[in-house]
Amino acid sequence: MNSEEIAKYLQQHPEFFEQHAEMIAGINIPHPHGGRTIPISERQILTLREKNKHLDAKLREIIQFGEENDIVSEKLHKISLALMRARDLGAVLQTAMLHLQEYFLVPHLAIRLWRGEPNANHEYREFAPVSEATRNFVAALTAPSCSTEPAADSISLFGDAAPLLGSYAYIPLRDGDTFGLLALASEESHRYLAGMGTVYLSRLGDLIGCALAPHLAPA
Repeated sequence: MNSEEIAKYLQQHPEFFEQHAEMIAGINIPHPHGGRTIPISERQILTLREKNKHLDAKLREIIQFGEENDIVSEKLHKISLALMRARDLGAVLQTAMLHLQEYFLVPHLAIRLWRGEPNANHEYREFAPVSEATRNFVAALTAPSCSTEPAADSISLFGDAAPLLGSYAYIPLRDGDTFGLLALASEESHRYLAGMGTVYLSRLGDLIGCALAPHLAPA
C-alpha cells in the first residue's frame, strides 16, 4: 500500500482510531520545526494552532478592509452631499477638486470636458482642448483604467508634475455619452495599478459626471 491508499483507508474507516487508540498515542513523529519527535496528539495541537493563527490573520485582514471601506464610503457620502449643494459649474468643479485633493488625498488630478461651448467657458481650464487620441481612449473605456504608463498623450494634462508621476487612473465622465475625463495621478507607482479594484473610482466618476451634466450644453 502506498501513502495515498493508507490515507484513503483511514478516511473511509474512522473507527480505526478508536480501535487502536493506545497504539496511536504511542506514535512519535518529527516536530514540524525539527529538533525532536513529538506524540501525534501534540502534532495535531500544533496543526490546530497554526490554522488558528492563519484564521486570526485572515480575520484581522477582513476587519482592516472593512474599516478602510467604511472610511472610503464616508468620503463618498460627503462628496455626494457637497456636489448636491453645488449650484453652478464652477461650484461643481471646485467641490470635486477640493474633495479629491483634501479628502481622497489625490496629489495630481485633471478634469477635461468636451461638451459645451469652450468660448463661453474660457475661464475654466477644464475646457482646454483634448486630443482626439485621448478622447477616443476615454470613450472606449467600460470602467476606470489604471496603469503605470500614461494613456494616449494624456501626460500633458499634469503639467510640470508629469516627469515625477508613476501611476495613473482614468475615469470617464458620462451622461449617456462620454463628455469628459477625470484623470488622477501619483508619484507612487503602486497607487493605481492595472487589475486593481475600481468600484470606488467608478462611483466617483458617476457622482462627478452626474453633477456636471446639467451645467453643460446638450449632446
